[in-house]
Amino acid sequence: MCRWLAYSGDPLQISRVVLDTKHSLVAQSLNSPLGAETVNGDGFGLGWYGPSRDPGDAPAVFHSIEPAWHDENLRELAQAVESQLFFAHVRAAAGPPIQQTNCHPFRYGRWLFMHNGAIAGFSAMKRELLLEVAPEFFLGIRGTTDSELVFHLALTYGLMDDPVEAMARTLRRIEEAGRGYGVAAAVQGTFAVTDGATVWAFRYSSEHRSRTLFHSEDIDVLRAMYPDFERLRVFGTRARLVVSEPLNDLPGAFIEVPESTAVVVTPDGAYEHQPFLAPA
Repeated sequence: MCRWLAYSGDPLQISRVVLDTKHSLVAQSLNSPLGAETVNGDGFGLGWYGPSRDPGDAPAVFHSIEPAWHDENLRELAQAVESQLFFAHVRAAAGPPIQQTNCHPFRYGRWLFMHNGAIAGFSAMKRELLLEVAPEFFLGIRGTTDSELVFHLALTYGLMDDPVEAMARTLRRIEEAGRGYGVAAAVQGTFAVTDGATVWAFRYSSEHRSRTLFHSEDIDVLRAMYPDFERLRVFGTRARLVVSEPLNDLPGAFIEVPESTAVVVTPDGAYEHQPFLAPA
């Protein structure tokens, strides 16, 4: 029900991908050709890490209920801030109210989380799932979205130790709860989480027909393919993007992540793909 991007690599001005590209995230908030909703105007959020990669450093976050294309503060902030790792998200509300506490990315300590999609039957199973959230994480739930609950369930199930296993356990538990309320296919979406060094992204749905997910090609490869393309020069060699949909029309610039796959962006800029809750 939303669009998002995750950037990791050499420090980059946030506006370079949130505002300045042909199909930037702000452009997608007005017109998302690959999205389930064409317009994503029910708020936005940014989460970014400062110059230090100290594991104890928490990211900064900025949330607004304004449409991304209308908010002057977003433009000012995105042009002023450089970061080596940031998340950005535009929201299309699917039921929970439009309020800042429902805007992604969500933060716990040094961790950020965001989601594009929905949990079917969420209102019916919400109480059951809330009661599974560990007490030490429960008070961190400030809003009313399914996405924030997914994050806190994953924290409960060990996200900070093993993000892939914790997300798998979380989504399987939601599917189990859904079946108890007559919901055959509860999970839909793409998910992203980071600890400020590594990015994990997941493309999964119960029906195995998930929202789209892509990651950028290696910058050196693209520079060799398009030596005269000036825009590539703003990116360092470690620049990596994971996105709901491509930010430009350049052939080969973005690679689709397969269905039922987890993609990991390591601190040195490598991509690692692995099956994630793939059908038997």
